[in-house]
Amino acid sequence: MAGSKEIRTKIKSVENTRKITKAMEMVAASKMRKAQERMRHARPYAEKIRNVAAHLSHAHSEYKHPFIVKRDQVANVGLIVVTSDKGLCGGLNTNVLRMAINQMKSWESEKRGVAVTAIGNKGLGFMGRVGANVKSHVISLGDAPHMEKLIGPIKVMLDAYIAGEIDQLHICYTRFINTMKQEPVIEQLLPVTGEQLGSATGYWDYIYEPEAPEVINELMVRYIESLVFHAVAENMASEQSARMVAMKSASDNAKNVIGELKLVYNKARQAAITKEISEIVGGAAAV
Repeated sequence: MAGSKEIRTKIKSVENTRKITKAMEMVAASKMRKAQERMRHARPYAEKIRNVAAHLSHAHSEYKHPFIVKRDQVANVGLIVVTSDKGLCGGLNTNVLRMAINQMKSWESEKRGVAVTAIGNKGLGFMGRVGANVKSHVISLGDAPHMEKLIGPIKVMLDAYIAGEIDQLHICYTRFINTMKQEPVIEQLLPVTGEQLGSATGYWDYIYEPEAPEVINELMVRYIESLVFHAVAENMASEQSARMVAMKSASDNAKNVIGELKLVYNKARQAAITKEISEIVGGAAAV
């Protein structure tokens, strides 16, 4: 019965694994609802400030913020990569990192330098392994994004843009579509153009109080920070949804494996019993 004992050990091991994946599925489902609610609350503000920035790009103001001015040549590009801190969420991080590395290779083929800001432990580790130029990073965001943790790494990129070290700034993250579908996207943050944001060209003008530079400077920084915060919120909602689906799939697979192992165990046990009966009958017949 050594074979049967080994099979019983395997069944017990898979059952323990299934308990873990089932618990993780339930935890992810609970966190997913909170993450989706947080993401939906962030969307209206992000859309409104996006519209304001688009209108501002068409305004005929005497003061033009550096974030609005399009540069003639793009020699260096900045990329903010948003990933999760933990794994076990299916292909979520793999898909976004694949898109990011393909875009980086495309820029490098055009002789453009690439600077990276990594948000999330998985992205930071990947960029370190591929030898990317990581300018700043932030990890251990927890279950909810906090703006005070994101401001520092974002400011590094904004300062680099103002100083002319980079000529464009992009962000790569996973957009939440629904519980079963999330898609990786790359969006341009800087420079800001009305056409890029979907605003029709036209004449726009504003009256600023106190002064245009002070108001516009504050607005544009807040605009970039809000979009990055929204991207992180979208990515967290996608992470919990992907983890719930992955853990459910793992639990279902474990259930199927347990069923197959039990069938093999029953066959092995039946064969052993049949063999013992045959030996007893053969011994009785010999006597």
